[in-house]
Amino acid sequence: MLVDHRTYRIKPGHTQMHLKIYEQYGFAAQTRHLGQPIAYMFAESGDVNTVVHNWAYEDAADRTKRRAAMFADPEWQVYLQKLNESGLLLEQKTSLMVPAGFCPIKK
Repeated sequence: MLVDHRTYRIKPGHTQMHLKIYEQYGFAAQTRHLGQPIAYMFAESGDVNTVVHNWAYEDAADRTKRRAAMFADPEWQVYLQKLNESGLLLEQKTSLMVPAGFCPIKK
């Protein structure tokens, strides 16, 4: 299993607007191709203005295949356009991670 761990830094005070854009324009297209996320969260304390989400894949080839299908989806392209127009996303960090053997995350 491979987990795509993503951290997005959002323009201060606009996390809820960022999530609203994603929910309205991106969530359906993304989950259609990637399945349900392991987690999709925003910071309540600490590093506020941060959104973190995790997606599970069988391996790197599975990730490449599913993400290519998502990027070919016109609905996903609309979301990317809306996100870019909003100017709310300041930074994105992506880490591909492997769960430890004792981790309860199972695919």
